[in-house]
Amino acid sequence: MTDLLRRALRGFVVACAALALWQAAHAGTATQTRYPIVLVHGLFGFDSALGIDYFYGIPDALRRDGAKVYVAQVSAANSTEVRGEQLLAQVKNILALSGAAKVNLIGHSHGGPTARYVAGVAPQLVASVTSVGGVNRGSRVADIVRGVAPAGSVSEAVANTAAKALVSLINVASGGTGLPQMPTAALDSLSTAGSARFNQRFGAGVPSSGCGSGAEQVNGVRYYSWTGTRTATNLLDLSDAPLALLGLVFGEANDGLVSACSSRLGKSLGDYAQNHLDEVNQLLGLRDWFATDPVTLYREHATRLKGLGL
Repeated sequence: MTDLLRRALRGFVVACAALALWQAAHAGTATQTRYPIVLVHGLFGFDSALGIDYFYGIPDALRRDGAKVYVAQVSAANSTEVRGEQLLAQVKNILALSGAAKVNLIGHSHGGPTARYVAGVAPQLVASVTSVGGVNRGSRVADIVRGVAPAGSVSEAVANTAAKALVSLINVASGGTGLPQMPTAALDSLSTAGSARFNQRFGAGVPSSGCGSGAEQVNGVRYYSWTGTRTATNLLDLSDAPLALLGLVFGEANDGLVSACSSRLGKSLGDYAQNHLDEVNQLLGLRDWFATDPVTLYREHATRLKGLGL
């Protein structure tokens, strides 16, 4: 009986050792994509300000399991084309530093069209574009602001001055003071009319009509998207109240700044109980605790890209 127990114990130890070796061999590779991941911020965004990431906790979560992650810093407020050219220059630098042939671009809000611009002008450098709450067909909020502050008006001048003051604070906090800022150009890019003009040139992945999916692969680039469809998700989050108020202007599912239909790009990966800031795990990780963790969505997507050889 003692000999039998000794054998069983020995077998258990061997099995545990084998499991530990297997886990060690496979640990830290779940998000290890073939090509680097580049995160692209939206309007009034930044890479990191005062030690706080725009994509809060997301870069570290991806890196922890093997991904090479870079966070772009483009103009906090400017046209899609200007931001796109800035991103293109950064992508080229990333490729030179990493030795990779392509990148996987993930853009939030205005970062979605910004990433699409790079894929449009240099598809050979881009493996995939993923839009998270992206303004791909314009925002009703931008339309209303432009209506209240038409080009050349006093109200536009006042709004532009206020926006530039905000951008200046963001620049100081994030170290982006050398980047050109033009809030009115950003507003025009994010309007329905401005988005339509942009899509005439860079329409890859954008649904042709309605709220369906767009082409998943165009010119060798894969396109994906997901978004939030809740405006208020956590009573402790001070950003929820203004987003809930803004969400009332849409008359359809939205995240407080972008409608679900406008966010569609390529293959839709779902709608979630998140608002526009929850999509990047802000403010400071406050979200609906019973809904899908935003960080989990980025990790799962990196695993998806890895499975596709990207």
